[in-house]
Amino acid sequence: MEYFPAPLEKLVEQFAKLPGIGGKSAQRLAFYVLGLPESEAQEFADAILDAKKNVTCCPVCQNLTAGGLCPICASQKRDSSVVCVVADPRDVIAIERAREFNGRYHVLHGVISPMNHIGPDDLHIKSLLDRVAQGEVQEVIMATNPDTEGEATAMYIARLLRPFGVRVTRLAYGIPVGGHLEFADDATLMRALEGRREI
Repeated sequence: MEYFPAPLEKLVEQFAKLPGIGGKSAQRLAFYVLGLPESEAQEFADAILDAKKNVTCCPVCQNLTAGGLCPICASQKRDSSVVCVVADPRDVIAIERAREFNGRYHVLHGVISPMNHIGPDDLHIKSLLDRVAQGEVQEVIMATNPDTEGEATAMYIARLLRPFGVRVTRLAYGIPVGGHLEFADDATLMRALEGRREI
């Protein structure tokens, strides 16, 4: 039995397809959109279509851009000898927030995951190897997540990069700032001990 008119049901269904949005949140969003003035609803719809049409991948790093090089690849202030490899464009934003990294990026758009039928050929690994082969890159920082797929992807790429003679490093993982040792799992504690440094 339908509680809402068919167009509203369809709108709720579309919102429910978004990650992290359940049925009640989808209803809330649909009713919010229905309550918008016609001009604002049109702006919202236009923004979705415009982003879908005009956002592409940077030809160098595969990060998202509105055409041509992304701002990071276009910047002369960035160190092109250091490349940070991430799985997703959102990871670039996370690292940039720290304001500590001044190199460039390479976005894989996923990780190797046999369970999800994602293999190395489905990722932007070849373009990374092409960048390194040009000789300007001296260090590649593997910044994939510290889970099974992220680790497997990092190890696979590190093996491919070995013949180029570049330094391949991995982000250090351990106890988060403000965390407590008693709540840390064994793997996190092991990583924290391995990544210790002098103070």
